[in-house]
Amino acid sequence: MTQEIVAEKITVQNAKLFIDGEYVDALSGETFDSINPATNKKLASVANGGEADVKRAIEVAQRTFASGRWSAMPVEERARILCKMADLILEKVEQLALVETLDVGKPIKESRGFDIPRAAANFRFFAEMAKYMVHEHYDMPNHMSYVQYAPAGVTSLIIPWNLPFMQMTWKVSAALAAGNTVVVKPASYTPLSAVMLGQIANEAGLPPGVLNIITGPGHTVGTVMATHPFVRRISFVGESNTGKTVMRNAAEQLIPVSLELGGKSANIIFDDADLDEAVAGSIEAIYRNQGEICLAGSRIVVQQGVYDQFLEKFTAAVRQIKVGNPLEESTDMGALVSKNHMQTVDDYVQIGLAEGAKLAYGGKAVAGMEQGNFYEPTILYDVDNKMRVAQEEIFGPVPVMIPFKTEDEAVQIANDSIYGLAGVVWTNDLRRAQRVTSRIHSGLLWVNCWYVRDLRTPFGGAKASGIGREGGRHSFDFYTEAKTITIKK
Repeated sequence: MTQEIVAEKITVQNAKLFIDGEYVDALSGETFDSINPATNKKLASVANGGEADVKRAIEVAQRTFASGRWSAMPVEERARILCKMADLILEKVEQLALVETLDVGKPIKESRGFDIPRAAANFRFFAEMAKYMVHEHYDMPNHMSYVQYAPAGVTSLIIPWNLPFMQMTWKVSAALAAGNTVVVKPASYTPLSAVMLGQIANEAGLPPGVLNIITGPGHTVGTVMATHPFVRRISFVGESNTGKTVMRNAAEQLIPVSLELGGKSANIIFDDADLDEAVAGSIEAIYRNQGEICLAGSRIVVQQGVYDQFLEKFTAAVRQIKVGNPLEESTDMGALVSKNHMQTVDDYVQIGLAEGAKLAYGGKAVAGMEQGNFYEPTILYDVDNKMRVAQEEIFGPVPVMIPFKTEDEAVQIANDSIYGLAGVVWTNDLRRAQRVTSRIHSGLLWVNCWYVRDLRTPFGGAKASGIGREGGRHSFDFYTEAKTITIKK
């Protein structure tokens, strides 16, 4: 029986560019459609920004920065405005969560319960931290030196489609708290919640020109944002090959970059782990947000003594996952972001089976829900780490289960990847947890949990998973220029 998705009956406002505090059409007058992944029907028309639009936004951001209206504003006043933006996000949580779910395809309980509240927390955290940053001061016999952390200037932020509002605010809030002006490019798949931040900025009293939002294709908008001589910082979140292109472009102007890229993280279950806890955590780590998370525990590496038992428990839990209308509170998994992406996910499943992997569950589109991009939560098991499905990022609800015998073998499997973003270790042996996490080449590691974030800690990956760290002091290190000033006494 076909499950009716009524999301298309909800009106979503058309989206324009946000430049210098105003919503404007693209100079070309062109638009593109934002599509609801649950219905594949049009949600809204979106301004299709071009090269001239993004150049204008960058020039506005540069003039605003040079004016000192924001960059020279006392940090306490900047923090007050950013905290007001946090308050407004929480006031608009229902509207923002609805738009996020309609645009991304994710369950409303995730948008409302995590993504939008976390976005507000991002603004409040960086606003408060900016007020209490410690500045170095050094005395010498006849001189003294101190370090000033000055705003870097115009900052380009290029945001992915999987967690658009949360990821955008994570970047925007830190860059603004440091005193920079910002130009943001949201992903073309999911631009609608990003554009809404302009209205919030105006209501909070953010000076015009401090925040600018340009919707449009990466090959034009994104390229200008990574090459314009006025830009002094670029922060990009997305796929690793695109990150390389951003870095090459930025090198022409010697623009510092922060890159948060792909992942194929190992989720290691040792035979002394609490299996029920490990199953529940592993389900969350791969099926949350339809598996469209770079931090996903997509390689489930299980010690042989508990491999069969874990697989049985894991499969039973996966059978209970409800795939359905993202607007229903009971839905656990919504729709993949696009029809093309769902095809890519399915192609990987077929590749895995051809390589010799076995299918425990799923492996196809959800029957009766063909109107949207609904794919079954899938399990591939008895996978060899050399297979493509174990080495390449699928970015969907498809974990691969790999057996191992010894601790050394688990570490070897974890590190046998071009990626190094995250990892998880499930064990009740604290010494083992410390040994294993110290040997895995990843930027983030969790023990007996997943996706627990303290915003004070550095976030970023190793190897093909990125360059640089953001979070806490590390964000301010990136979004500022350290300036040493020495004075004769």
